[in-house]
Amino acid sequence: MSVECKRQVKDSVISCSHINKSFINLHGEEHLVIDDISLEVENNEFLVLFGPGQCGKTTMINIISGLDLPSEGEVIVNGKKVTAPGPDRGVVYQTISLFPWLTTMGNVEYGPKIRGIKKQERREKAQYYIDLVGLKGFENAFPVKLSGGMKQRVGIARAYCNEPEVLLMDEPFGALDAQTRYLMQEELEKIWQKEKRTVIFVTNNIEEALYLADRIVVMSNCPAHIKAEYKIDLPRPRSYVDPEFLRLRKEITGIVDVTK
Repeated sequence: MSVECKRQVKDSVISCSHINKSFINLHGEEHLVIDDISLEVENNEFLVLFGPGQCGKTTMINIISGLDLPSEGEVIVNGKKVTAPGPDRGVVYQTISLFPWLTTMGNVEYGPKIRGIKKQERREKAQYYIDLVGLKGFENAFPVKLSGGMKQRVGIARAYCNEPEVLLMDEPFGALDAQTRYLMQEELEKIWQKEKRTVIFVTNNIEEALYLADRIVVMSNCPAHIKAEYKIDLPRPRSYVDPEFLRLRKEITGIVDVTK
């Protein structure tokens, strides 16, 4: 059931208030991408931003991460206004930029290392997350020797190892083949259940959204605004052939704008 998305959540971790974002094109014309989006995200909630391709979902992730700033409005994370990237927000993109000269262990421990955490402590922490994502035995493998799915696991482990309060995931499985994508969805759900984080996950895949989300926020075509919100109460782990799963898939798909 859809409900109004501009509600106020008393204990929200993330608060986006009246976000607008415009870019100037090559002809000097203003191009509105985000149109007055307000959004609250609760502690440890798995929220999915769902909508057609190129509708502004990545722009929202960049604004929340601090990599970009809104033209109007503000983002508050744990009571602090976002003006730049910070260690409280980890980001996982579709294309994982692992350091090719570092092993799995080297990539996962990189964040704690540059923060000055002692070697034994950071190695123990990195090993925990390497084991958690199912890469035990690949600690000394370089990225060139890893499959696409394994590289994504390294990226997720690296993000978790930095212990951010918020994890932003921008279509992290979009480049994977169908079978690997299903496996990664299952793995991510298990990891999130064990190591809870507040997650904002971007996708244009309805099955992926329904499998992972506590709540789905449906975005319109560009310029993006929020069309509807769905709270997903299906038990975990979810079945792709559950009648309610299939009903929601049909309903949500029916309100999504056709990509221009």
